Amino acid sequence: MKSRSENLIRLKKFQVDEKCRQVAQIEMMVSDFERMASELDQQIEIEHTKTGISDIAHFAYSTFAKAALTRRDNLLASATDMRSKLEAAQDALAKALEDLKKVELLDQREHQREAAEQLKVERAESDEIGRLRYRGQ
Repeated sequence: MKSRSENLIRLKKFQVDEKCRQVAQIEMMVSDFERMASELDQQIEIEHTKTGISDIAHFAYSTFAKAALTRRDNLLASATDMRSKLEAAQDALAKALEDLKKVELLDQREHQREAAEQLKVERAESDEIGRLRYRGQ
């Protein structure tokens, strides 16, 4: 029974570690998307300054700026989508941590129960030895 609870704890710890990795990976992706979008904003501003045209509807508006705007919008949409996935991953991590704590608590209770049972057996043996010595005198 002992190895079963240890295996279960090991499994739950593995699940927690996996959820932590997923959360970290998603956080990194959101950060990267936002950084790239910010860099594109800077490039768009440079292009506006260079061409002197910042009106998207203008017939001579830079094709680079149009493409950069589209790419930036796509990156920001991806970042928003990843934030919702991040929330779900954080919820899954919290659930996995809760499950791990429950299993560890059950294992701790089982160990306490075993220790109390062992103490009870030892006391009974000690009492029996004491009774035998008392009778022998």
